[in-house]
Amino acid sequence: MSAHLSLAPLLESFFRSRLTNQRNASPSTVASYRDALRMLVLFVAERTGRQPSALGVADFDRDLVLAFLDELEVTRKNSIQTRNARLTAIRSFFHHVAANDPASLGIAQRILGIPIKRAHIEVTHHLSRNEVDALINAPDQQTPRGRRDRALLLFLARTGARVSEAIGVNAADLQLDRPRLRV
Repeated sequence: MSAHLSLAPLLESFFRSRLTNQRNASPSTVASYRDALRMLVLFVAERTGRQPSALGVADFDRDLVLAFLDELEVTRKNSIQTRNARLTAIRSFFHHVAANDPASLGIAQRILGIPIKRAHIEVTHHLSRNEVDALINAPDQQTPRGRRDRALLLFLARTGARVSEAIGVNAADLQLDRPRLRV
């Protein structure tokens, strides 16, 4: 294959084969990756003065991708997390390029070498005892929904379970008997 392989067949196989069939990506992931790669293709087309349909893998390089990522932050005012999400989509595509077009391996490796940008992560703040009590007491206990919501809030507050863990709890998992010591 040529280093000037058209982008179109690689993009098509990336979305039709790699993401949907091989990776079983969710529709949200596919949409996010599509948007990221669409923006990158339009950026490269503008910078190179070529039509998007005329672009090849050789039109992409590390400096151009870095310029795209910088534009996301500066011009579009994207957060570092959004920039990193776009980079993840780009990296995934260039893993696919490397596997399917050996002539483009050097280009792919240089782009895959772009590091994720570190972001300042806010410290998680915990609720005070009074705030937790206010949340637990907020639902109307006179209605079935209110009693359900209160029970769920109590469960989460008392066990420290994550929401994903709470969703996985089944009625059979509950033990309503008094705990007994087993010796």
